[in-house]
Amino acid sequence: MSDIINILPDSVANQIAAGEVVDRPAGAVKELLENAMDAGATRIDLIVKDAGRTLIQVTDNGSGMSDSDARLCFERHATSKIHRSDDLFCIHTMGFRGEALASIAAIAQVELRTRLHENDMGTTVVIEGSEIKSQLPVVSPAGTSIMVRNLFFNVPARRNFLKKDSVELSHIEEVFKRIALIHHDIAFSFQSNGKLLYDLKGGSMMQRIAGIYGDHYKQRFYAVDESTDLVTIKGFVSKPEYCRRTRGEQYLFVNGRFIKHLALNGAIEHAFDDLVAERSYPSYFVSLQVDPSRIDVNIHPTKTEVKFADEHALFSILRSAVKRSLGQFTLANKIDFETPQEFNIAPAPAGYHPMPPRISYNADYNPFRSQPLQTSMEHSLFDQERKQMETTESQLIESTMAEMPPTDAGQPCMMVQGRYIVTALSSGIAIIEWRRAQERIIYERLMHGGENASLSQTLLFPTTCRFTPADSEMLAELLPDLKKYGFDITAIGQQTFVVSATPVGFKEAELQQFLEQMLAEYKNATLQRFANRDHNLCASIARQSASAVTAIPRQEEMQQTVADLFACTMPDTTPSGKKIIEIVKPENCFN
Repeated sequence: MSDIINILPDSVANQIAAGEVVDRPAGAVKELLENAMDAGATRIDLIVKDAGRTLIQVTDNGSGMSDSDARLCFERHATSKIHRSDDLFCIHTMGFRGEALASIAAIAQVELRTRLHENDMGTTVVIEGSEIKSQLPVVSPAGTSIMVRNLFFNVPARRNFLKKDSVELSHIEEVFKRIALIHHDIAFSFQSNGKLLYDLKGGSMMQRIAGIYGDHYKQRFYAVDESTDLVTIKGFVSKPEYCRRTRGEQYLFVNGRFIKHLALNGAIEHAFDDLVAERSYPSYFVSLQVDPSRIDVNIHPTKTEVKFADEHALFSILRSAVKRSLGQFTLANKIDFETPQEFNIAPAPAGYHPMPPRISYNADYNPFRSQPLQTSMEHSLFDQERKQMETTESQLIESTMAEMPPTDAGQPCMMVQGRYIVTALSSGIAIIEWRRAQERIIYERLMHGGENASLSQTLLFPTTCRFTPADSEMLAELLPDLKKYGFDITAIGQQTFVVSATPVGFKEAELQQFLEQMLAEYKNATLQRFANRDHNLCASIARQSASAVTAIPRQEEMQQTVADLFACTMPDTTPSGKKIIEIVKPENCFN
């Protein structure tokens, strides 16, 4: 039998490695930005065209490379950061595997320009599909500039799996923010198709947060600051009133690297227990510094998954630090413990004797008598409360025993725990999740153009809102659709919009948060679930509209909700597939 095992050519091995490291343009951006930071840059500029398909360019003012290093950096496992195996367990840099440039060069056309600060001339290297095309001396600024053109040009199958430009650009922006947020001392800029999206100066973390998300974010967060022998924690967590229905800006960093860690991310969320509503999530920007020898970042090519030697202790410390911050700021702002609490009660006059309280009651009252007594106490507060209790009891009996069609708007209802509507159907007792029902009703009105689908109210004072570049671009694209659903929004700059009208019932003070959350919902639906634009937008508006309702509905409003719900085409689930109704059959109650 002939031999069947072969050694793969370097070009093929590099393409396999590229599949792990560079699965989309955002992967290439991440590797190039991290290399620039490891080079000691104080300014990094990112330029992309066509969401990175046509061009990705990263320019930095870092240390630069010599002629030989400029060529050697494209070899596989070529790195300046690892010299022996022990170094893998004491990582201080962003990149260390030596696969990034080799992987990118295997699937793109790359041009590198670099110069050491002490040299007068630099060098340029052109490489295509792992093949060196040329290396020449060149006049260039100190530092390094890498241009990656036509990503996946020689791997058409992978190129075909890329999403549309808006989706790929959102992934690039997310990578950019993850790096820019934690390395806030470095100046960054980001251009897309000739449009400047970000121009960030070096500064504090809060200045960087405000530079990315807007100055209004400064008022949304509490500082977290804790130092122990095991870990140093610094950052910001959102005030409870700014928690959202989706996990939006949740950034956890360890030793300058963005990570995803189920336990530590959960520690921050658990700190908000009893402070926020169910299924509400905080935003946070939290950085941890731990001994590099106590952490393993070498378990995944993207280096976002890590392992800790002291995971349980870190969980407790992080949770306690966030809880202390929340308690310190929320209570200190409401209670002044230094103010003496004095009771200014005037002394009683001489000879005054207080009288004991008198209780009025009807001695003839019999709670088992079928008819209430007609006495002089009939209109007393006691008697009125009794009559109200009897009326409520009667309604509950009727709502439990009556068998009426489910769309009858007059069917009695009861609200339980401020969340569930309980009413009787011909098939049993219906328990309806109130806000999910509202979500389904609003969604179908918007989708099918039913009554009040586009009814809007003009604001007395138009509201100005500011968004991130990516959200601004998405919002500008959605403006015609939002108008037919009752919004009147006008762009007055690249990232600023004026809202002049909203659907009826919206609170002006919550418009910024509502629109941010709506865009997040729309983005998540587009990326994860559905491709239908109208569905995603209507579902996002409906979910946020239902979440914004806080007042407990009156009897007639609950009845109307039940009637409207059963008039929907799919009354049993929300647009995202969550269950709305639970039917309890009488025969199952006494088994």
